[in-house]
Formats: sequence, structure tokens, C-alpha cells
Amino acid sequence: MVDLAQYLPILIFLGVALLLSSTFVFLPMLVGRLTGAHKPEPAKLSEYECGFPAFEEPRSQFDVRFYLVAILFIIFDLEAAFLFPWAVSLDQIGWAGWATMMIFIAELVLGLVYAWKKGALDWE
Repeated sequence: MVDLAQYLPILIFLGVALLLSSTFVFLPMLVGRLTGAHKPEPAKLSEYECGFPAFEEPRSQFDVRFYLVAILFIIFDLEAAFLFPWAVSLDQIGWAGWATMMIFIAELVLGLVYAWKKGALDWE
């Protein structure tokens, strides 16, 4: 039988995390309402990012190329995140670690070449 008491610290941690995160989300909204900072006016509710009213439906679909570029960015960003610890510990992992990372980089290069050939990086 599994002793469920060993999961108690995890449950306490999740409870504290939920309490803190909800406090950081809802407490500023509550303080804003109580102190009078929440006063909606037409000037406050107007478009402020680009300076002119929206001319399209806000729920219109984006072109799939936006998503492809974002996914490619995430992939190569993760590659950089993997390269730093590998470079720091290269003297400890030796030739096997070096060969493994070269295989990983070769796979990413193949993926980049494939995306390039398919036209995922072309912009009109």
C-alpha cells in the first residue's frame, strides 16, 4: 500500500502556491476598487496602442505563418537554452557529450532546412 502521508508536503506546497498566486491577482483589483482607482471613462476605454479604432473583427484568424515563425523561434530559443549548460559542463561530459550535442544541432539544422525549403520562413 502507498502511504498517502508522503504526499502531504506537495499538497501543502500547491495550496500555498494557489493562495499566493490568487492573492497577487485579486488583491490589486480589490485595492483598486476600494481606493477609487477604478473609474472607467471613455478616454480610458479608448484604443491606446495604435492610436486609431480597430477596423476589423477582433476575432479574425491570423495567418498560419505567424504561428510557424513563433514555433521556430521557440525551437531555436530552446536550443540556446540547452547549449549553455552543455558548454559549461563540456569538460566533464567528454567526447560522448560533445557527439550527442552535435547530433542534436544537426537535427535542428535539418529542421531549419526543411522549414526553409517548405517556405515557412518566406514573408510576402
